Amino acid sequence: MWRMAELTPEYIERMEDVLHLYEKPRDPKEPAICLDEKSIRLLEDARPVKPSSPGRIRKQDSEYARRGTGNIFCGAEPQAGRHLTWVTRNGKANAFAKIIGRIARAYPRLKTRHPVMDNLNTHKEKSPIDYYGPGKGRKPRKSFTVHYTPKHGSWLNQAEIEIGLLSRQCLGKDRIASLKELMRRVKTWNRKANRRRVKINRAFTAVKARKTFNYYKDKN
Repeated sequence: MWRMAELTPEYIERMEDVLHLYEKPRDPKEPAICLDEKSIRLLEDARPVKPSSPGRIRKQDSEYARRGTGNIFCGAEPQAGRHLTWVTRNGKANAFAKIIGRIARAYPRLKTRHPVMDNLNTHKEKSPIDYYGPGKGRKPRKSFTVHYTPKHGSWLNQAEIEIGLLSRQCLGKDRIASLKELMRRVKTWNRKANRRRVKINRAFTAVKARKTFNYYKDKN
């Protein structure tokens, strides 16, 4: 369940900006790329897992040992079915700066790219500037037209759907004990998802938003 935030002018402005972006036909020269992140607890079984056998289910003891945390940056170009997932040790500013650089390299020689992301302080231009320096740090963002979701508006980011897909299809309920194993799993899932070109089809539009949330926005 989720609760809708207050529909302030700022919320509506950002919501409709994102929805209008999704409504546009795909343009390979100006791709819309959704980005979000998910923190993962690394857990190791404290006792051996009893494997399954014919007529017997796999048994896992409730006891486990903590092995730290990891982070997954989940990016997706929904209209193209392109998936960009990277495992990092954390979701701090330096890790985000590296991801911005990787996205720029994944979509080279384009006038602009349209990333959709939430308004975390680490998602600002300061992160790549602090990491790469003023010159190189500003370069990726100059070729980005960023679309921030409103506060309490993460449901507008299609990377949330990407996280759900990865969680169900890749992570499941298994305990993953190391960053290396997490990287291996995510890389395998990403390769399969790109091979299948799994797209995310979103039918919610700005017009539907106005009807659903009962507000009117002057077109002028």
